[in-house]
Amino acid sequence: MITTTLSDFRKEIKRYLDSVTENFETLIINRGKDSGVVIMSLNEYNSLRATQHELSSRRNEQRLDAAIEKYRNGNSVQKDLIEP
Repeated sequence: MITTTLSDFRKEIKRYLDSVTENFETLIINRGKDSGVVIMSLNEYNSLRATQHELSSRRNEQRLDAAIEKYRNGNSVQKDLIEP
């Protein structure tokens, strides 16, 4: 995670945005007391949204928890992918 001020961000915008996209960094721009902005890569944002969707219903959450527990207990089956 990188933190900067708005004025420094303006001076170094390309460097900061390159770091966010190339290094999967999260950038926080402080804008005063209790105020700020978070910048993240589109890939990171999409990943967070997908996770939010998967956990959006209690039923999905329970299925994921059950699958994790099954895997941890050694009750899972590994299958090879079929190449087209």
